[in-house]
Formats: sequence, structure tokens, C-alpha cells
Amino acid sequence: MLETPYRDLDQQRETATLGMFVFLLTELMMFGGLFCSYLVYRTLYFPAFQEGSRHMDLTIGAVNTAVLICSSLTMAFGVQAAQKGLNRTTVSFLLVTMLFGITFLVLKGVEYHAHWQAHEVPGAGFLAHAAGVDPNKLQLFFSLYFLMTGLHALHMLIGLGLVTWITIEAYKGRYTEAYHNPVENVGLYWHFVDIVWIYLFPLLYLISRTHL
Repeated sequence: MLETPYRDLDQQRETATLGMFVFLLTELMMFGGLFCSYLVYRTLYFPAFQEGSRHMDLTIGAVNTAVLICSSLTMAFGVQAAQKGLNRTTVSFLLVTMLFGITFLVLKGVEYHAHWQAHEVPGAGFLAHAAGVDPNKLQLFFSLYFLMTGLHALHMLIGLGLVTWITIEAYKGRYTEAYHNPVENVGLYWHFVDIVWIYLFPLLYLISRTHL
């Protein structure tokens, strides 16, 4: 569907794709700042961060990693189907992608609830402790954990909303071999969110199994 002020679909697609890459660059800068902060404090307070990592549910983290990798695969198949104008196939792959995304958020909710019950949420009720570890430094780990994974979960929610939108459009038969850019751009966003988790998982869940 050609919109003004573009002269043709190719110009519209190139402009939209460039806009998405610029947007993802700003997202990368935001997450990059959080990653840098995390790495600085991890270097300074490694024993506390290592102890905090031991409180992570490795099974849920690993399953969620596999879930998001699978969701990237189904999203890629959905984009490929849209490029061929196969709207029904596109809908099928996007629905599976949404199912993976919902599964991720449900498991993340289960993990958050476990932290809440264990009083590992930063604040006045924070009670997590370990011998030889400063509780304040341990609380810093959990503060970064909830900030980074919570922001990631918010991006997942936004991604689910976007995938819902393009799924409805595909169901209406809107995408053709000439016009499918919305699916491609939402796919780029989805892959970006998945890649962020690929970095979060080892940083938060696996450092208790490493040494300086």
C-alpha cells in the first residue's frame, strides 16, 4: 500500500527500513548503557554478583532462551512467507511466534513470583543474604536484574502487540510480493529483542559458574 509522499513502493520500503534501523540503534544505546553499568559493578563486586546469580532459576532461563530462539525462527519463516504474498502461511507462523512470546512472559512471571516469595525484590523487604557477601551489593545485583529483564519484558509486550497487528493485516490479505515491509520491520524488532536476551542470559544466570 503506497503512502504519500513516496514515489513508489521501493522508496517507501527503503525509508521505513532505514527508520527501523535508526530506532533499533537508539534501543541498542539504551541497553548498551545498562550492560556497561552491569559489567562495571560486576567487576567491582564480583562475589556479590556471583552470589546473586546463584539465586537465578537456570532451568527457566535456559528454557526461555530456547523459546526465544524458536520464536526468531518462526518469525523469519513468517517474513519469508509475507515476501511471497502467502498471507495464510504468514498468519500461521506469526501465531506460533506469538505463542512463543507469551510462553516467555509467563515463565518470566513465574520466576518473578519466586523472587518475590523469597524476598529478593530490592527495597525495604529485601532479605536475601549470604555469608561473606555485603547485602547492599547483593541488592544492587537484583536491582540491575529486575531493571534489565523488566525492560526486556516490556519490549516483548510491545513486540507481541506489533505481531498481533501484522497478523491481523495478513489475515486480511494485505501483504503481497510487492508490499510486505511492515512484516519485515516488525521481524527486525523481534530479532533485536531476542538478541538482547541472548546477552542477558549468560550475564545474569551463568556467572555463578565462572571465575574471574
